Amino acid sequence: MKLLSAKQIKDWDQFTILHEPITSIDLMERAAFKCVEWLEQHHYTDKQLFIFCGKGNNGGDGLAIARMLSKQIIPVSVYILETGQKGSEDFQLNLIKLQQNSHKDIHFIQNENAIPVFPSYAVIIDALFGSGLNRPVDGVMSKLIEHINRSGCEIISIDVPSGLFIDSSSKNNPVIKARHILSIQSTKLAFLISENADYIGQVHNIDIGLKKEFFSTVDIKNELIEDDLIRNIYKHRAPFTHKGNFGHALLVAGSYGKMGAVVLAAEACIRSGVGLLTCHIPQCGYIILQTALPEAMTLTDFNSSFITHVESDLSKFNVVGIGPGLGTAKETRTALKQLLQQFRKPVVIDADGLNCISLENEILATLPPQSILTPHPREFDRLFGISGNDFERIEKALLYAKSLGCVIILKSHHTFIATPSGKGYFNNTGNAGMATGGSGDVLTGILTGILAQGYSSVDAAIIAVYLHGLAGDLAARNLSQEALIAGDITDYLGKAFLQISTY
Repeated sequence: MKLLSAKQIKDWDQFTILHEPITSIDLMERAAFKCVEWLEQHHYTDKQLFIFCGKGNNGGDGLAIARMLSKQIIPVSVYILETGQKGSEDFQLNLIKLQQNSHKDIHFIQNENAIPVFPSYAVIIDALFGSGLNRPVDGVMSKLIEHINRSGCEIISIDVPSGLFIDSSSKNNPVIKARHILSIQSTKLAFLISENADYIGQVHNIDIGLKKEFFSTVDIKNELIEDDLIRNIYKHRAPFTHKGNFGHALLVAGSYGKMGAVVLAAEACIRSGVGLLTCHIPQCGYIILQTALPEAMTLTDFNSSFITHVESDLSKFNVVGIGPGLGTAKETRTALKQLLQQFRKPVVIDADGLNCISLENEILATLPPQSILTPHPREFDRLFGISGNDFERIEKALLYAKSLGCVIILKSHHTFIATPSGKGYFNNTGNAGMATGGSGDVLTGILTGILAQGYSSVDAAIIAVYLHGLAGDLAARNLSQEALIAGDITDYLGKAFLQISTY
């Protein structure tokens, strides 16, 4: 799914108006009808409804919804925020239509004293501000949003929660906290950003028939990963193949007390379909890994507790995964530098591998082209500098992915994949149960295994992140989010592969 900017959303409306053709007021009518249909299907029309409208087109949607509900003899109270400015043309037309429909329960909020008190069992429909908002609300607008949020009422926002910017940070701004969002036509970028979590409830895309041909006319930077994209990436196995066709991966990982991370990453790597896996580990982990995972070959370091040296002949490996349980000893950092000097195929770096780089930042410049880095936000900030908000961090990820010629996977609820081409992908699988120790080690293993099989770095990142989240969803469905542990993600990886193989 393409993620449009606020301007592109407006342009999409205009493209449809021109090419369907349809008038803007009739397009608004279509949107309102679809929203009313959703309210009916979800049994909100038998509840006490309060609709709050601004004077732009989002408010016009709210007025049209009120008119359609009142025609069905559904009681609804309408409150219009009076900003002192004339409403948009479509807002004005819908206000006239509502008044001509003999709807009497219409009120204007001109100051704080006019903000109504409503029972906590009421349902509030928020149609104050739409996707075109570009400045923080203040004054009575801010007070109204705060009042609605404190009401305890269930809140349904039309298109976007009012006060939320679509493609820039709304941090510390007054924003409606919506339980449901009836997003007109498509998901918005702001719905995928962690800093907006308090405002984003369940998102329901309301299809109003905007022309899909619009996408061929615009350059779209960000995309939400969906089934169609996975279907185009996923490679079905040919019958006449052998283990040599699916790559040989090296996993450099582990230190004393952290061998569990190696086991998690190694098993996930093997379960992702790699032909061969060799693990370079400290001596203390030899019995652990040989016992836990007989499918993996094992090389041991000279040191008993951490990595100090990686074998010199790396030519037989297609990819190297670095980091799970690695530690950040000085000798380990030196070994990492030496490895990156010798091995110029893509590497996957996570966890302590990233921490080693943040301690010796010059290592970044030595990364092989098309390598994959997998930081969470704190690790990202240690590598590339502190960001003021999530939008800034995402833009910075795109900037560094391009300058380094690598893929950066910025882990979060909707993990973001920044690519060297400047395009970004947001993942749409996964759940809060995966916020558990070892989940990142599993992702490292999946990435390493898939990259070894001949996928491009970008495709490997997309499919690995998607599979990781999908396996977590399948596990949570059977085990609960609370009981989910990292190893469960690997256990359900096979079912995740079976699912994407049917796309």
